[in-house]
Amino acid sequence: MSWNPALAPGCPDDVGAGAIETLIVPRARDLGGFEVRRALPAPKRQMVGPFIFFDQAGPAEFLTGQGVDVRPHPHIGLGTVTYLYRGDFHHRDSLGTDQTILPGALNWMVAGKGITHSERTSAEARRGPHSLFGIQTWIALPEEHEDMAPVFEHHGKETLPELDAEGIRLRLILGEAYGKSAPATMLSQTFYADVVLEPGARLPLPDNHEDRGIYITEGSLTVSGQSFEHGQMMVFRPGDKITVGAGERGARLMLLGGATLGGPRFIWWNFVASSKEKIEAAKEQWRQARWGEGQFDLPPDDRSEFIPLPP
Repeated sequence: MSWNPALAPGCPDDVGAGAIETLIVPRARDLGGFEVRRALPAPKRQMVGPFIFFDQAGPAEFLTGQGVDVRPHPHIGLGTVTYLYRGDFHHRDSLGTDQTILPGALNWMVAGKGITHSERTSAEARRGPHSLFGIQTWIALPEEHEDMAPVFEHHGKETLPELDAEGIRLRLILGEAYGKSAPATMLSQTFYADVVLEPGARLPLPDNHEDRGIYITEGSLTVSGQSFEHGQMMVFRPGDKITVGAGERGARLMLLGGATLGGPRFIWWNFVASSKEKIEAAKEQWRQARWGEGQFDLPPDDRSEFIPLPP
């Protein structure tokens, strides 16, 4: 599908450096040959719009037989977003979902009042050397949806809108932006997009969202005459019209944002909630491990192990 983002002479990239409200440089953590960079939550920024957690997973290389094994664990009060550049994840959850996600597709799991899931490298991928590179995020739910029944949606690569202009390739993963809508069911105003820019290409940010951020996964960007490298997140001042430009190596970006929530959220382990009481109740339910009798159950085909409640 062709797309003209209306890049005319005098694009609005002459704003001052103050347009970048927060610059986040996540710290890398080595999880035993598997690197994770966490951009959100950050000391100066808990959320960008409803996005409350943002992890870059990899890039990582695995030998035959190796892979990632995230054992069953619980969530409340959030939606998890899994999007891969390379590799795969075999997702199973307490709803009975059994879904392998491949690059360019979307797994959208709304935990609501409580869900349990696992994510593992598929048996097929483990048959030979393979790589993994992707982004996992959490979206905090509005208070009126925190106690909803959990749901899961998978949307294949071919169902996500793709927008093309000279030097720009954009896939809309969630929400609305640039006149397009992604298919996943959203519970608050949101946008989330995967963008590849050729060297020198310029991209205007959507200006119809209250909160907007960019995470650079590859290459570099220039914003207001400043250069920013991969592994950095920029959060922009609301209301400014901003265009970013790719550096000499080009760039790959994740655009994210949307409406801010009515208040801050409490985060503890894998739980997000508007009150400490909801988190304390979920902690006790997981500690009791009364699968199928209380708030949590285990995935039907992945019940032999689970991640215990942290001390």
